Amino acid sequence: MTSPIGHAPPRTGATGGGWGVLVLLCLAQFMLIIDITVVQVALPTIGDDLGLGREALTWVVTTYTLCFGGLMVLGGRLADAFGARGTLLAGLAVFTAASLVCGLAGSGAMLIAGRGAQGVGAALLSPSALAVITTAFHGERRGRALGVWAAIGGTGAALGVLLGGLLTEGPGWTWVFFVNVPIGLLVLAAVPALVPSVPGRRERVDVPGALVVTVATALLIYGLVTAGEAGWGAAGTLLPLAGAVVLYALFVVIQRSVRSPLMRAETLARRPVLSGTFVMLLATGLMLSLFFLSSLYLQHVLGFSALRTGLMFLPVAVAITIGAHLGGHLIGKVGGRPVAVVAFVLTAAGAALMTRISPDADAYTTLLPGFVLAALGIGPAFVTATTTTMANIPPGENGVASGVINTFHELGGSIGVAVVSTVAAASLVPGSAAGVSGFVSGLTVCAVAAGVAAVVSSVLVPPGKPAGAFVGHGHGH
Repeated sequence: MTSPIGHAPPRTGATGGGWGVLVLLCLAQFMLIIDITVVQVALPTIGDDLGLGREALTWVVTTYTLCFGGLMVLGGRLADAFGARGTLLAGLAVFTAASLVCGLAGSGAMLIAGRGAQGVGAALLSPSALAVITTAFHGERRGRALGVWAAIGGTGAALGVLLGGLLTEGPGWTWVFFVNVPIGLLVLAAVPALVPSVPGRRERVDVPGALVVTVATALLIYGLVTAGEAGWGAAGTLLPLAGAVVLYALFVVIQRSVRSPLMRAETLARRPVLSGTFVMLLATGLMLSLFFLSSLYLQHVLGFSALRTGLMFLPVAVAITIGAHLGGHLIGKVGGRPVAVVAFVLTAAGAALMTRISPDADAYTTLLPGFVLAALGIGPAFVTATTTTMANIPPGENGVASGVINTFHELGGSIGVAVVSTVAAASLVPGSAAGVSGFVSGLTVCAVAAGVAAVVSSVLVPPGKPAGAFVGHGHGH
């Protein structure tokens, strides 16, 4: 993940950061990334234990990424204004406490509230940790440290699905959240001793803007999810969607009027940023949508255990990482546009292959090959979104642009899951008479969306090869 704050904090005067600091901060970031995918495998078990329906299960996934993404740029600004270490400790404390709440949850409302608090903690922690790294490491050491940081994204996604299966099948789904508590306490205890304190600049922070854009996105997701039961013409669908439009317009007004906006309109209007946000939004939306649908299909329709589902997802998550590395190499040779187009074509083909599922089908010959193919496409799309954007943005706007890209990384997952949850609503009830028709419809929507994304990318993504310094291998994180 590239820094969502405007610029790196001033140097502390140290000659270079210790690798112990990097290990500590990467461990904290690893928790945040894992929590995006770790619940996917546990969803059916959580639903059975807490009596949650489709809408509540959708919010278990989307609330975390909604708060994480919606408040991430604000978290970066707070780290800039009040000091990275203090913001890091605050975020870590909130995330750890929220994980405990999630594990102890006896109702859907308590679990969803805990997931939202986890997202708030993550939004404070992630940009602050990255700011510390850019301060503590200099020269080539900084490049190596940021390379390790970028690799956490793919590794976290891969291990998240496996860990979700192991914990759900073993001590129970609550340990998906409890496991964060000792890790969080360990990092909390070590940060004051290892991480240098850098004073902030006490600049103005656009809290109203951050809250408005987060509530707007929440209303958007609420309207999308409600449409699954109430229909697209119902008041419960139209009113939240209309409210989202009004609040997004208000957000634009706020950004034009405040002294230190979260997202400058001039930066958002730049073609590289538009293309980067589009590619990131679609790539993350497709990834989490496919995970969401597949987890419920495997466990509710085929009767897979949580562990078997986690093992099924492992080659998929590994394929995303492999695709990201291949994409990083290819972008430097042929440019971002062809890589983005091929990435989405592969994802569309993979999702189309996944529609062959049926209640009697062998998941290893129907679902898995298409899933792996789609994942190979999603990986390069992540790299394209970040690399082509940062290579075509003036240096003074790097921080804002990267913050926007990473915000859309999280929000894309929230919106994608909400959409496919609504499309597949008929099949997302255990024992539903609809069988797999809803899942097939959801997968078809993913295939069509990826195909449209390929066409749009052929025009929107900037042509040419990015500067070598900008070619990276990590995805949005």
